[in-house]
Amino acid sequence: MAIGRPGRLAALIISLAGAIGSPALGADLTAREITERLFHADPAKPADFSRMDLQELDMSGLDFKGARLTGSDLFGADLTGSNLSKVDLSSARLDRVVIIGVRFDGANLAGASLLRPSGYSSMQALSSEAASFIGTDLRGAKIFGRFNRANLRGADLTGATLAPFGRTGFIEHIWRSELLGADLSDAKLSGADLTYTLLAFSNMRGADLRGAVLKNADLSHADLTGADLTGADFTDADLDGAILTDARGFETALGLASAHNVDKVVR
Repeated sequence: MAIGRPGRLAALIISLAGAIGSPALGADLTAREITERLFHADPAKPADFSRMDLQELDMSGLDFKGARLTGSDLFGADLTGSNLSKVDLSSARLDRVVIIGVRFDGANLAGASLLRPSGYSSMQALSSEAASFIGTDLRGAKIFGRFNRANLRGADLTGATLAPFGRTGFIEHIWRSELLGADLSDAKLSGADLTYTLLAFSNMRGADLRGAVLKNADLSHADLTGADLTGADFTDADLDGAILTDARGFETALGLASAHNVDKVVR
């Protein structure tokens, strides 16, 4: 039986009413349900969203209060302005998330995937919008994207990979991980793969780069004062104006014969 105009309008209203508060396609919870759980949570009993499908949810502005999200799937979620400090996101999928102004300080992202997040509202990459990863556990994480001017002071990126993962970068205006002007002071980067990574003007004072792979990385004017460079691989890296005052292990570094602007290093 054909539905008349009033009938179609009623059907549309019912459809919209059912959609409000419903989960994003495939998500296990709605943003409202997550908000309610976080409201009732406390540090002694944090909310547990482990291994849940939370794809494409709008969770902007939420305080996660140290929640557990181990192994959760947050693909495409909007986390703008959220506080994820001390949250357990180990082995979580954070690909394509929006992380403008997000705090991950002290969080556990070991083994997590953070590929191509949206970290800025424009191509300018304002420092006021950069995510904060102070003291964050990123051991073994897969990371790729724009993290310019982000704060990773004291973060643990041991064995993490920031090298390109695919061939679509040129289409998406990014072909390498970018940490231009980022704060990586006292960060642990031993064994990390930083191939092609843009690290120009970054603060890497006191960083542990033992055995790190820096092939084709741009370290121009980076401050590596007091850093440990023992066994690091600088093959085809750009060291123009890099500051290596009191840096340790540079004489054991690999690939210096093919590195660019070694003669312009400040020691």
